[in-house]
Parts: sequence; C-alpha cells; structure tokens
Amino acid sequence: MKTQMTYLEKRKAVWGYIFVAPAILLILLVAIYPLFQTVKLSFYEYSLLAPQDQQFIGMENYKKLIHDARFWNSLANTMIFTVVSVFFELVLGLLLALVMNLPLRMIGIVRAAALVPWAIPTVVSATMWLWLYNDQWGFVNILLGKLGMIDQYHAWLSEPASALAAVIVSDVWKTTPFMALLILAGLQMIPKDMYESASVDGATRLRQFFSITLPMIKSTILVAVLFRTLDSFRVFDLVYVMTMGGPGNATEVTSLYAYKTLFKDLDFGYGSTLAVSILVVIAAISAIYIWTLSEKEERA
Repeated sequence: MKTQMTYLEKRKAVWGYIFVAPAILLILLVAIYPLFQTVKLSFYEYSLLAPQDQQFIGMENYKKLIHDARFWNSLANTMIFTVVSVFFELVLGLLLALVMNLPLRMIGIVRAAALVPWAIPTVVSATMWLWLYNDQWGFVNILLGKLGMIDQYHAWLSEPASALAAVIVSDVWKTTPFMALLILAGLQMIPKDMYESASVDGATRLRQFFSITLPMIKSTILVAVLFRTLDSFRVFDLVYVMTMGGPGNATEVTSLYAYKTLFKDLDFGYGSTLAVSILVVIAAISAIYIWTLSEKEERA
C-alpha cells in the first residue's frame, strides 16, 4: 500500500510539472532571458548606431552612472513622485475606503463611481489632465481663478516649479481608488462584533478606529503601500504623455531617462545600466518590505 501511494504521488508530481512547465517557459522567455540580456549589456559599450563596434568595458557604465548628474536628477524626481503620491494616495484611499465600507443604501453606486478613475487607461487619463491644465481654457485655471486663488492663468506643465506637482496630482486622482479598494478588502475582514463590544464598553468611534480598525488593517496597508510604491517608482506612461520629462528635465523620471537613452540615443549599453539601477532600487524596496512584514509576524 505504501509503495502504491508513493507511485501515485510521483505520478501526480509529474503531471504537476507538466502543467506548470508552459508557465515557467513563458516566464523564462519574457522575463528571465531579457533580464539576463539587460544585465549583460550593461557591461558593454553598445550603440545601435554602430552595432559592429560592441565591446566589453566592465564597470565603466556604472562609473559613468555615479557621476551622471542627469541620472541623480531623474532619481530625485522619481523619489519625490513616489513618496508624495503614495502618501496622499494612502491618506485619501483610507478615507475613501472608510466611506465605501459604510452600510449605506446606495453604497454600491458609490463604490462603482469611485473606481472609475482607476479603470480609465493611463494614456487617456494623462491626455484628459493635459486638457484640464491648459493655460488658456483649462478647468484647473478656471476653477482656481473663480476661487480667487490665482490672479492669472498658469501653464502648469510648462513651469519647472509646478510641473512635477501637477503630474503627481493627476497620478493621485487616478490611483487613489486602487489603494481604497485594497484597504476596503481589509476593512471587510474585521469582525463586526468587535465594534459592538467596543461600543458596549463606551469606546468612541475615534477610539475604535485607532484601537481596532487601524491595527487590524496594518498588513493590508503594508501590501497596498508596497504595490503603489513599486508602481510609482517605475512610472513612465503618465510622465511620457503629459510632459516628456520637461520642462527641461524637471519631471524626468528614471524610467523615462532610460527609455530616452535606449530608444532615442540608441545607447543600449548605458540604457541597460539605467534599467539595472531601477531594478536594484525596486529589489531593495521589496526586501525592506519583506523584512518589515516578517518582523511584524514574529512579534505577533
């Protein structure tokens, strides 16, 4: 009987490998192999303008990266974009999730309407915000003028002082519903009897939020923040459509700089180095998150 069970287990394992093999092969083709080639090219001087002159240069591209002021400017823009957008998305997303979690009669319609910005494709959303920021007849200028907050219309995306902030606002508008959706899932996992017991004990709504709600959704918030941090750090399409990194390099993020180096300058060696740098930072962020979550679980 034991031998028969072992045989059946082996047979199941073989079929398991057979079913998983296509997915593994696909991952190898579309992810692992390109990643290997990117890392490899980062050690070469390789331009499509002269592909026959490809040569191994070791760490020279990485030395160039360290002294590249444009790279550090793009990294700073990326960090500012990521930190500010994720912060506001977390705060607004939490508030929106709390509203969507209320036992209201028409709450289904509210939830559906709140998710519309997230459902709009990024390119469409970016184009819409280009119109809203128009310096002649854009709604943003008209609204702020009516409220008396500005005395003249501004070209928000053409001024270095306001361009990055304008892009961040459009990103917050679009992706806050995603944050709210993840947090809402965490809120709905909290047992209702915990709030009933707290109410019986005389706890106020504010006390219940800090003593029950927030501790119970900490893990959910960590996951949501990780997703949005990784997504924000590799932002490309939104900036590409709205500003192309301008004015000057005021809104140029690392992904856009890598894209320009690869496909505009056709410098695949240094462009690959920029891509690897993005990968390293994203891996570091993920490692910090995993460590934080594991520490939290150990304490629990």
